Amino acid sequence: RDWSVERAKDDVNANLGWEFLTPIAYRPFDLRWTYYTGKDCGFICRPRQAVMRHFPAGENMALSFNRKIDELRPFTDCFVFGNIIQLHSLSLKEVNYCAPLYLYPNAAAPQKDGFTETARRVNFDSKLYGKLQRLAKHPDRGEPDETAVFDYIYGALHCPAYRETYAEFLKADFPRIPWPKTPGEFWDVSAKGGELRRLHLMDPAAVGDTPYPFIGEGDDAIEKPAFRDGKVWINNTRYFDNAPEVSWGFYIGGYQPAQKWLKDRKGRALNFDDATHYQRILKILSETDRIMRGIKMEVG
Repeated sequence: RDWSVERAKDDVNANLGWEFLTPIAYRPFDLRWTYYTGKDCGFICRPRQAVMRHFPAGENMALSFNRKIDELRPFTDCFVFGNIIQLHSLSLKEVNYCAPLYLYPNAAAPQKDGFTETARRVNFDSKLYGKLQRLAKHPDRGEPDETAVFDYIYGALHCPAYRETYAEFLKADFPRIPWPKTPGEFWDVSAKGGELRRLHLMDPAAVGDTPYPFIGEGDDAIEKPAFRDGKVWINNTRYFDNAPEVSWGFYIGGYQPAQKWLKDRKGRALNFDDATHYQRILKILSETDRIMRGIKMEVG
């Protein structure tokens, strides 16, 4: 719109502080930094304060999704992010919607009926949330909390049967979440969705070992990434060994992270942290494929 260098400079000069340095999910598994003051047409042209302010405010996570997808790849067009995102963090072709799990009070907002909201609240429709809790009530597990419900939604969106059954619908409109047929189905899908969530947020305990050693002779500069003979090559002599082929071609939204992450760093030499991070990406994508195949739902 009307972004300008001068407005960006004015915004930063008027809002100097370390607290405005904010991690931003540029792409899946690709965290960058930005300066987020929340001022419209400031350093960021359209900061989407109504949604994105709920990330710097406290612990949070969000489901990002597209309205439609052109084709069904080995992945649904949805992803969990733990930070603010930009317009195309999930896909270049579509607007990427973002639904935070928690909404934090806005100190700058006027009081309503003499009451100022002071506590965060769960970003679910209360009637639908209550109905799902009743349907999922289990004699041993009880009623699910908001995290278990988030995980159920995440698991359902990654279920192969769901994707196949609603393939045509998913090409035209927002994904819809089916009600669980039984409490047991809810908790099974939720458990697998929780595994995926922790992997996608790169929880070290969930990722575990990454048996893809970075080896070979020569320098560590990325030249022309390629997959050959079970190896991810970054140049003619250096590679990640024993790499899963499924990871190399795996899609998240409109991207293939194992390829995109390297291509975005072409010409750059990988340091130890970079190599470790990339090994985790390979592991996460391989595990995602495995877990997805085990999600079972009765749909239709």
